[in-house]
Amino acid sequence: MVKKIETALVHAGRKPTRDYGFVNPPVVRGSTVLHKSVAAKAEIGRYQFEPVEIYGLCGNSTHFALEAAIAEIEGGSHAQVTGSGLSAITVPLLAYLKSGDHLLVPDSVYGPTRSFCDRMLRRYGIATTYYDPMARPEDLRPLFQANTRVLFTESPGSHTFEVQDIPALAALAHELGAKLFLDNTWGIHHFQPFTHGVDVSIQALTKYPGGHSDIILGAVVVNSEADWHWLRLGALELGNYASPDDCWLALRGLRTMHVRLKAQEAAGLRIAQWLEQRPEVARILHPAFPSCPGHEFFVRDFTGACGLFGIVFQPRYTAADVVRMIDGLKLFGIGASWGGYESLVLPTTGTIRRSAGTGMFEGEMARLQIGLENTDDLIEDLEQGLGILRAA
Repeated sequence: MVKKIETALVHAGRKPTRDYGFVNPPVVRGSTVLHKSVAAKAEIGRYQFEPVEIYGLCGNSTHFALEAAIAEIEGGSHAQVTGSGLSAITVPLLAYLKSGDHLLVPDSVYGPTRSFCDRMLRRYGIATTYYDPMARPEDLRPLFQANTRVLFTESPGSHTFEVQDIPALAALAHELGAKLFLDNTWGIHHFQPFTHGVDVSIQALTKYPGGHSDIILGAVVVNSEADWHWLRLGALELGNYASPDDCWLALRGLRTMHVRLKAQEAAGLRIAQWLEQRPEVARILHPAFPSCPGHEFFVRDFTGACGLFGIVFQPRYTAADVVRMIDGLKLFGIGASWGGYESLVLPTTGTIRRSAGTGMFEGEMARLQIGLENTDDLIEDLEQGLGILRAA
């Protein structure tokens, strides 16, 4: 039976509904697993690629339930939970790459991903070339080298929300012998990575799956046995581990993610449309808006949006003006991350790191995460914040 996403979110990673027992699986914690005999221990050690309890580091039933659920949501065959969204990026990169390899990374990438490439991967002799996230395959082809093993993508891009042509980039990567990695955190549930050619899909479960700003967690999903062997061995050899308590909270968060995402998508679109009409705003960077780079790929490939988007202010306002506005907001928290039930805001102009000459916009910028508050209340708060901006 093929389940629609709402049904999958409720049932994935649980016992069949007709089984006797509690609705929610319990939290299982532990390090040592006892075995019936030495022979039994030796035998079970052969099943490190299966959801079998071998040793605590290899996972337990709580981890396996979440991994099964995330794999189903993403449309993949296997998932590996990781201790954070960042480790969901670093674990597969270290698993697939070796000294002397080369990878391509979009200039719009999440800042910690760039830091990892520029520091740790460089120390290990792995070279990174940054490319324009809106580059077409014919523009990107000359950047591939004989040792290019990974084409990394992040769509939409961090802070500036460029939507990439993932199917075209995947076709190019595969033609040239590389894997296509995608940070799909923004698009969870709305973008099906493996129907668009992705090999490795990355999720920060800290965001919408958790949904309550109280866990740190990640996941990596693949859709072939060969990719699963690379990923699973890499995760085990790196000592990757995720808290079972966080896994349990993510499982609980998944059950309501569809309705939260739907509400936050609607609220985000309404607020973005209101902001787009404001004279203080130059443009909105929301993939659902034509003013966002790659909007045509969003329309073609996504089934919806989340509540995270960017604002570009008119050039007459300075970075200090935008900071005063943000400091004056009452309902928007100033903090990193997103995907929780609360609204957040950050200035982004000073945090955008680029090296390929991209990300140039006409004015200062900010990022909004729209939560589950009353939309009219949020608009009223933004109205008074824009008043502070005008008075600067």
